[in-house]
Amino acid sequence: MNLKSEILKLKEQKDVLVLAHNYQLPEVQDVADYVGDSLGLSRQAAKTNHKTILFCGVHFMAETAAIICPDKKVLIPDISAGCSLADTINAEQVRKWKSDHPSAVTVGYVNTSAEVKAELDYCCTSSNAVNVVKSIPTDTEILFLPDMFLGSYVAKMTDRKNMYIWAGECHVHAGIRPQEVQEKLMRYSNAEFLVHPECSCTSSVMYDVACGDYGDRQVQILSTEGMMNHAKNSNGKTFVVATETGILYRMKKQNPEKEFIPMSDSAVCKYMKMITLDKVYLSLKEEKYEVKVQKNIAQRAHLAIERMLAIS
Repeated sequence: MNLKSEILKLKEQKDVLVLAHNYQLPEVQDVADYVGDSLGLSRQAAKTNHKTILFCGVHFMAETAAIICPDKKVLIPDISAGCSLADTINAEQVRKWKSDHPSAVTVGYVNTSAEVKAELDYCCTSSNAVNVVKSIPTDTEILFLPDMFLGSYVAKMTDRKNMYIWAGECHVHAGIRPQEVQEKLMRYSNAEFLVHPECSCTSSVMYDVACGDYGDRQVQILSTEGMMNHAKNSNGKTFVVATETGILYRMKKQNPEKEFIPMSDSAVCKYMKMITLDKVYLSLKEEKYEVKVQKNIAQRAHLAIERMLAIS
């Protein structure tokens, strides 16, 4: 049996939209109708006319689609595909934090559970986090969660002095260290450097850029979709990429004449790699596993997600 052809048949027969995150396995990306970052995938889910969405990503992403599209069936091929960053905070911890700062606005990265989103004023992704924070009056305190590296980056970019940041991290991005940046800078003297703001090296990279330590080297701090766009539009031929290595497949596919090098070969998310072509096929065939969000939680989370989708 040719799994790819069977998947393509099934998704047409059953009117299914297949979405895949940039970090998914290459063969999974190849059967998707749309490949992108969290924000792009959420926008695709919000506007689809398909009756079913098959989400090839991690659980919080499928939950977000279920909240946005309450009239759709949302499936995920592996129900245990989680997120180390989302696991760093729960709803009770958010409520306690808010009680300590009753006048603050709460901004949460989309990498959170539905229960946490229900406690937020705004959701954001790495591609619009800066603009979400900029949209909030400067004299208003902000609680930013859960990623401390993205939060630190946003605070610096907005010059925000009244922003409190939760001490959470993505185990993959946190593992990309400043010394790896320095080693790659020395080895690839003509390369452009693309760094995701969740990386632990982000703050030191920003500092080094500001101090002129990189000279005229091209160092960009970008979301995954920002990396894709930059690689496509740049005249550069070689790029060192600091994020989960799954994105390199799409980069090479869209820019076959350019070279893409991972900042760290070990930057692999085991949760993103849990979804395989076999699981996609079984999910389509048997319509499993459906992701549902309790109505009261979904209603409360919807406004924060709507605000995320409205801010580019």
